[in-house]
Amino acid sequence: MMKLNFLHGAKKRFGQHFIVESSIIETLVKFIMPQAEDIMIEIGPGLGALTFAILPYVNHLQAIELDRDLAMHLTLSKDPKLTIHQLDALRYDFKKGVDKNKKIRVIGNLPYNISTPLLFHLLSFSEYIQDMHFMLQKEVAERLVGKCSTKAYGRLSVMVG
Repeated sequence: MMKLNFLHGAKKRFGQHFIVESSIIETLVKFIMPQAEDIMIEIGPGLGALTFAILPYVNHLQAIELDRDLAMHLTLSKDPKLTIHQLDALRYDFKKGVDKNKKIRVIGNLPYNISTPLLFHLLSFSEYIQDMHFMLQKEVAERLVGKCSTKAYGRLSVMVG
């Protein structure tokens, strides 16, 4: 796994939190089961922990990173299998570059401040998405699986359920 030496503190305005525990990264990769031919898009790659763990398994990975400093950091890897889009994932057109016969796979460690709006944005592209694998803040995950007549149940539960 490639690792770039880069000191970067999490920026609160972007809701950043970075995965640093290698056992968590390994578990995520096993759960995602990336395949060479997958059309894989990572949201919020941050320092690249999941990015560089996934790259050996896929022919190409697209990463969407809003933070200019982190996008530049990831670009320094010069990995031909990695394309960095420095923009807001809430504005990204997830049908862009979709193969008619193959849906995209979306992964990421989502910033807590955009998790819910981003999930709604992604739902508008559901016909183009094969699956999504995210690390989420506990409260967002509870709302995703919220049952009727519970405090966690709401618009997100209805839309996803």
